[in-house]
Amino acid sequence: MKTLAVALILLLVPFASASGDDRPRLTLRIGVDPAYPPFSEIDDEGRLVGFDIDIALALCARMKSVCTFVRQEWEGLIPALRAGKFDAIVSSMSITEKRRRLVAFTDRYYSSGVRFVARKGSGFDPAVPGGRTVGAMRATIASDWLEDNREKFSGIELYADQETLDRALIEGRVDAALGDALGFWKWLMSPEGAGFAYAGDPYRLDEGIGIAVRKEDDVLRRRLNRALRIILGDGTYRKINAKYFPFGIY
Repeated sequence: MKTLAVALILLLVPFASASGDDRPRLTLRIGVDPAYPPFSEIDDEGRLVGFDIDIALALCARMKSVCTFVRQEWEGLIPALRAGKFDAIVSSMSITEKRRRLVAFTDRYYSSGVRFVARKGSGFDPAVPGGRTVGAMRATIASDWLEDNREKFSGIELYADQETLDRALIEGRVDAALGDALGFWKWLMSPEGAGFAYAGDPYRLDEGIGIAVRKEDDVLRRRLNRALRIILGDGTYRKINAKYFPFGIY
């Protein structure tokens, strides 16, 4: 994935940092890692699609703003936000105290646990993982948990994106992978993932999934929260949820 930011919609008006001014903004630049189906991915026609994208568009509509999407690899999202390359991150980012030191978060817009995935019949048991190598995406709550529990495993491998992590499982370079349960869900339903399954129970390592903004942009954070409450109440969120999942994820 290229780190070069690409705007998908014409940027009409620069989005200034909030400084107590609550006037409507015409354009909101959204940072997203487009390699995390079904939340964000590039379809066969080159369009950015997914649950996160639809949620961002719905929020912008309620805020009377135009969403422009800026593609950014996962590890660079927070640094790019802080550098002003975009105004908010809508990319399935877990709310954690560690990240709160760098950015501010809205209320959650969905919830998910962290789970291990392993090949069916492998006998992998998260409670007794000795002698096994496990993988995760870098700079995630899953990779942080693995680093904190390194002594339980024979090895830890970290990958740049979900697709590369899935490939490591398929090729047997790791015995199991730890990551967002919903991030694995679509892959487990696919022919590629059919030979794999969740192993063990979910872990709760965050406060839900939220939208990240710069700490000084509290007006924007509050406007996003208001818009989120609207789409939760008017049925919009429910329709988006049903488009991607046969169960509720809020």
